[in-house]
Amino acid sequence: MELLAADKKYFDEKVENYPWPTEPSGLFDPAKYLLSLGGKRIRPLLCLASCNAFGGDREIAIHPALAVEVFHNFSLMHDDIMDAADLRRGKATVHQKYDVNAAILSGDVMLIYAYKILMQLPQQYHTPCIAIFNKMAEEVCIGQQMDMDFEVSDTVAIMDYLKMIELKTSVLLGASLQLGAIIADANETDANHLYQFGKNIGIAFQIQDDLLDTYGEQAAVGKIIGGDILNNKKTYLYLKACQLLSDKSSAELVDLYSTKDAEPQTKIDRVKQLFKDAGVKIYAEELKGEYKNLALSHLDMVEGVNAKAKSQFSSFADYLIQRSV
Repeated sequence: MELLAADKKYFDEKVENYPWPTEPSGLFDPAKYLLSLGGKRIRPLLCLASCNAFGGDREIAIHPALAVEVFHNFSLMHDDIMDAADLRRGKATVHQKYDVNAAILSGDVMLIYAYKILMQLPQQYHTPCIAIFNKMAEEVCIGQQMDMDFEVSDTVAIMDYLKMIELKTSVLLGASLQLGAIIADANETDANHLYQFGKNIGIAFQIQDDLLDTYGEQAAVGKIIGGDILNNKKTYLYLKACQLLSDKSSAELVDLYSTKDAEPQTKIDRVKQLFKDAGVKIYAEELKGEYKNLALSHLDMVEGVNAKAKSQFSSFADYLIQRSV
């Protein structure tokens, strides 16, 4: 992806060389470990790309780019504890490699460092960028709590689920783009349209993530396939299947999601068969397309970037919702 490649090496070097303290090692080593696992770096690269699209200075934009990446990894570290996940990016999760207490505390210090990095911006950007960051951070926490609540709720609506992934996942993509625009002195209207572009493509991104969790290849995805099923995550696939299946099959699906004690592979296989019976993959693909079109409508409204930059953002949107990893 051209949009990714332009700044990927630059950003990876900044992450690799970030001056984390060496002591106490039990606090900072887990943070360095998780960041060293790489990943797609989508959020910081969107921040840098947005800044570049408006003619800004990436040496300034690197601060919010690093901040969003550190924040994102903090949230993953704690999310993996809550989900009892064993793998992240194909490697042991932090709480598995170290222990739960280390993952909690190291995650906490990553959140603090996200703000420390953001405060390295020139003074004139502090107020708008911290306001954007605070709003995003609160919404991500709300989305995570909604996700946890849904695991034990019998009455989750599809619109509730879409709101949850908007908050838990997509607002961070939107904020990354918005921060890059602000750093480049874009006008508020353009910055807001880019935020909406990121937010809506982020929802499509999460629907694709749900599909990959159920239908992807473990070697490519880097985590156990069927993890959402085993953790009784009420994803769009589950909720739509409950709508479309017969009463008997729907009741069976609900029953499968009422326990974590079933034999894992048997549960995964049966749920996937019920998803297939309902044809939910087709509906998920259609929904992705709807959110992509909404995202592109906001991109079209941005006046301060040229057609080439818009084309790159559009191609990036295609990549996000068609990826296999």
